[in-house]
Amino acid sequence: MITLALSKGRILEDTLPMLKAMGVEPAGDIGRLLRVPTTEPDLQLVIIRPADVPTYVAYGAADIGVTGKDVLMEHGGEGLYEPLDLKIAGCRLSVAQVRDAPALPPHHRLRVATKYPAITQAHFAQRDMQVEMIKLYGSMELAPLVGLADVIVDLVDTGNTLKANGLIETEIITHITARMVVNKAAMKTKHAAIKHWLARFAEAVEARA
Repeated sequence: MITLALSKGRILEDTLPMLKAMGVEPAGDIGRLLRVPTTEPDLQLVIIRPADVPTYVAYGAADIGVTGKDVLMEHGGEGLYEPLDLKIAGCRLSVAQVRDAPALPPHHRLRVATKYPAITQAHFAQRDMQVEMIKLYGSMELAPLVGLADVIVDLVDTGNTLKANGLIETEIITHITARMVVNKAAMKTKHAAIKHWLARFAEAVEARA
């Protein structure tokens, strides 16, 4: 049995059609169950928060998983192989601020609101900038509107939410897609089965392209 960990939200929504194209569909209520059998007897799904996928896979609770590159960059990918870019759930991690925001005074320490403090710190460090980090978990666009932060670092898809709130992207840090990750120990003990599923996913990626 191979256990595939899928991130809730957009990655799940984009992965299910890929599985369907491979002839694999959930055999249970994916809206209620956290562990879901599939039409393939040797594959089951676990549906968890995006940030938890690397942990489940690294500790062997899942053999393989699908998560965003942003999660791997922020939380690290130790104990994992990252063999495949699935080229789904594409977006970008960007810096954004209020449109027509006034210039900041000299020597002002930039305040940055984000749920990606590690990536953000590294990004500004490369520019020799020390910033004040404000960790938030949601409603990121509100932070500069109420004076909590000067800029935000967040995922951007269409940009419509930024535009609706009077914000603009000022810099793209990196482009993000969903990645397949594999438990290193499982790659040895279940080598044939995992290689089989990696090959099927790779074929599905090629077919989409």
